[in-house]
Amino acid sequence: MRWHLPLFAVLVHGPSMVPALRHGDALIARRGARVRTGDVVVARFRSRPDLLVVKRAVREQDGGWWLEGDNEFVRDDSRSYGVADVIGRVLFRYYPGPGRLS
Repeated sequence: MRWHLPLFAVLVHGPSMVPALRHGDALIARRGARVRTGDVVVARFRSRPDLLVVKRAVREQDGGWWLEGDNEFVRDDSRSYGVADVIGRVLFRYYPGPGRLS
């Protein structure tokens, strides 16, 4: 039997969420939280289940979410990998400085 705590920590790698998030930012996410368009989420692409990502939810599609990064020059998101399954919604950044995401 596996169980998970509702809150979990995630570390951002890469520039895909600049300017909202930067490489090295540490986040707290809530597993199973309601997701709305515009939320920053932690997810896995169905075509790349080994890849855990932090992206922005754009729209619900095919029983999952279409996700995109905030950095227009980086396209390692649903434009490359298709629909993703959301694991949790990011609540806030706790490092390097605390802050809510918009």
